Amino acid sequence: MDKPWTAFMDVGIIHFMIYPEVMGGEGPIVETATRIAADDFFDVLEITFVNDPALRAELKKTLDVAHMKVGFGAQPGLLLNRLNLADLDEAGRRAAVAKMREGVDQAYFFGARILALMDGPQSYPGPERAEEAKDQLVKSLGEICQQAEDQADGYTLFISLEPFDREVDKKSLMGPRQEVAQLAQRVKGSHDNFGLTIDLSHLPLLGESPLETLTTVQDHVIHIHIGNAYTADRDSPAYGDQHPRFGLAGSPNDVPQLVEFLRALFDIGYFEKDLPTSKPVVSFEVKPLPGEPAELVIANSKRVLKEAWARL
Repeated sequence: MDKPWTAFMDVGIIHFMIYPEVMGGEGPIVETATRIAADDFFDVLEITFVNDPALRAELKKTLDVAHMKVGFGAQPGLLLNRLNLADLDEAGRRAAVAKMREGVDQAYFFGARILALMDGPQSYPGPERAEEAKDQLVKSLGEICQQAEDQADGYTLFISLEPFDREVDKKSLMGPRQEVAQLAQRVKGSHDNFGLTIDLSHLPLLGESPLETLTTVQDHVIHIHIGNAYTADRDSPAYGDQHPRFGLAGSPNDVPQLVEFLRALFDIGYFEKDLPTSKPVVSFEVKPLPGEPAELVIANSKRVLKEAWARL
């Protein structure tokens, strides 16, 4: 590719994955965000819930000073609290929606254009009750989209559902591409501010190729994550959906797989779409393994993107 990626996309990174100590909404949030914000390689920082309002205001100021765009990832609010937007128990479903309502409030506070979420951990109830669970999920997503519409002031926040694996780690209701596309169409029948987040990390866990998945969901995809997975050794801390660094021995994703993924994004016209963000966003979702400094995993990610882009 003879044009820089800045002509096509904004590159982001998931703050609460590269620094997992802040995933619970506490810890060195501003300090770690400042390290990333000072690096002009990144245009977007994807953050999650910040529990302390004062810390929230400090983080917002930090990102404003750095002229950095913001995405909001609400997945930790579901994962850490074991909440499920597709819960067959109505009280459980409402509790999950209530947590996502808090996410909508915070996303608007930070000026995020997209709030990414999932259905919930261990949300797949089996084939016998899957359709019932999908109905619950459509109801939940509709309520969250409606809140985002009702609170719109100058722009409307988009809600973006991220599919996860169904059999390995998260065991999510929304995983296989055909079912994801069908559900997205149902939600968009009532709410325009809805789309999908597709993560390269999850495709090997689903047994899907980039072109298969992206072609199937191309009308709905509004947000992209890139990273890795690992299933070679169940006893490894990298096993499952832990987003280890690119090129980890025995893992499926490295430079060639990112090249394939980026080519598929070009093929479906992702970089030419009218999206809720000012540019299409492609964000690294990578997490250090025990003993790995975050800074080295960040450097790994940068090198992989540079090499992959040069090969396009």
